[in-house]
Amino acid sequence: MRPAITVALTAALLAGCAPKSAGGDYRNVSVTDLKAAVDDGAAVLDVRTAAEFAEGHIRGAANIPLDSLGARTGELDPAQPLYVICRSGSRSAQASALLVGAGFRDIRNVTGGMNDWQAAGYPVAR
Repeated sequence: MRPAITVALTAALLAGCAPKSAGGDYRNVSVTDLKAAVDDGAAVLDVRTAAEFAEGHIRGAANIPLDSLGARTGELDPAQPLYVICRSGSRSAQASALLVGAGFRDIRNVTGGMNDWQAAGYPVAR
């Protein structure tokens, strides 16, 4: 992890942005929840590397790798609900904490990530 991301993540966590279910902190959701949201047009942020994203992603997802997210939060709408996904749920949890610390109000971390998405047989774009 790059030092800038580590500092930003640490600051977000120290500011009380640990995962919770209410009060502006992010919440964890399943791929089943994400599938229903995607079908309704939800915004998805994939924080994997560009190479991982190219191997398969959710159609319409934005790709901003975790290591550059801190510098690119301005590309996202902080008022819009945002589902955050990675390969397994670890990087997306870090990204979710970072986004909440940056003032985003409705962040949903997808537990299990693309591993669970693909295991469920949901569509993958390449």
